[in-house]
Amino acid sequence: MLRIVFLVVWLLLSVWLLIWVGEGLFGVDQRHSILPFSGEDTLGGPIFIGVAWGLLLTFGGVFLGFSGRKSPRGEQQIGVGSIVEVSRTGLTINDVPQYDVFVRVTPSAGDDFIGQLRMLVEATDAAALQVGQPLSVRYSLTDQDTVELADPSEPAVRDALLQWRIDRGLIDPSQVRARTTGISVPASVLEVRPTGRRREGQSELALRVLMAPEGAATWEADTTVFVYPQAISHLQVGAPIWAFYRREDPQTVAITIEKEVGR
Repeated sequence: MLRIVFLVVWLLLSVWLLIWVGEGLFGVDQRHSILPFSGEDTLGGPIFIGVAWGLLLTFGGVFLGFSGRKSPRGEQQIGVGSIVEVSRTGLTINDVPQYDVFVRVTPSAGDDFIGQLRMLVEATDAAALQVGQPLSVRYSLTDQDTVELADPSEPAVRDALLQWRIDRGLIDPSQVRARTTGISVPASVLEVRPTGRRREGQSELALRVLMAPEGAATWEADTTVFVYPQAISHLQVGAPIWAFYRREDPQTVAITIEKEVGR
């Protein structure tokens, strides 16, 4: 609603200025005007309206729609991107600066591309916008210029990201059934070592974990997981994690750092 009000006001001011300029250039009798707030003895009206028009254009761009589209056009898909560049736009709203974040998106099919994400970021959160930081995004293959953030807590987003990991080989094929249809239980890391394998900017770790279902006996299992470098600190010895297994095969385990809602 506020955006519509700003747009209407800006358009009215634009029409007023166009008519005023036209009268000045082509009017026969310039002592009289059809415009309100305009007269032969003062330029106060045109100056005031011109300043208001400029301020709306400069600082109201986010409301007028000149600050860049926030949502990609066309059919949207969900994927993973990584930040490649961050820059401030110069616009600040309520002391919150606006940033342009350029993200390299890896679609489920096709080549990588770089899209733009424009958003307001609190000063306390700006430090998290680091080059290489992974983001869950919505994108469109027919409009690759713009992406938007996707909420990983949404079931549809979570399922799409899981499928993306499976398609990219970031989940071992032997773990797929446990990861998608298995039972979720708390676990702890007993041993951890890197395997030396890297894929999609992630490093593979070999883990030995202690499975600890509530009200049942514990057991140990070996597994592997691909994680971003930023997440390795969450998988040190003694760290609490969540693991998935199937009753008929308790030694085949897939893990996550945080518990998934609904699992």
